[in-house]
Amino acid sequence: MSDDAGRALTYPEVGASRGTLPAGYRHLKVERVLGSGDATFRAAADRLLRWDMHRAAGLRIAPGTPPAAVGLEVRLEFGFGPLRLPAWCRVVDVLDEPDTRGFTYGTLTGHPEIGEETFLVERGTDGVVRGRVVAFSRHGRWYTKIAGPVGHLVQRRTAQRYLDALAGT
Repeated sequence: MSDDAGRALTYPEVGASRGTLPAGYRHLKVERVLGSGDATFRAAADRLLRWDMHRAAGLRIAPGTPPAAVGLEVRLEFGFGPLRLPAWCRVVDVLDEPDTRGFTYGTLTGHPEIGEETFLVERGTDGVVRGRVVAFSRHGRWYTKIAGPVGHLVQRRTAQRYLDALAGT
């Protein structure tokens, strides 16, 4: 939850991670089969919307943070041990349909990156449940610029860890 109401989104293409990804950013698309059936769908959607996916991937989120909802500002912390960097995001879209659940958040002032990320749990007509992460981003701070391609590899690995968490592995 935000303790600074003055934070602003850092990019103009709000909602673009749900459609055509904009030029001028790195693009990321990662998908995985999570299992099948209603119970798998409900459990994965719950882990996603309640931030358990992020926590299982190694990010810190304050206990008691409400489930994803449009307008919610959340402080993610990533790093190792006591060395943690804050990354503020705002939920800009929530999808709550019978066979698709998820949300999109965008980076706020002070985030190390600039861009947006969408997280989805989808159930196909065959009952197969898939998790999907779609993002566009570019460097937002000097230290992410120095990290170069390593930063993109970390982002891809984190997205894979998100999907592992949705699968319950």
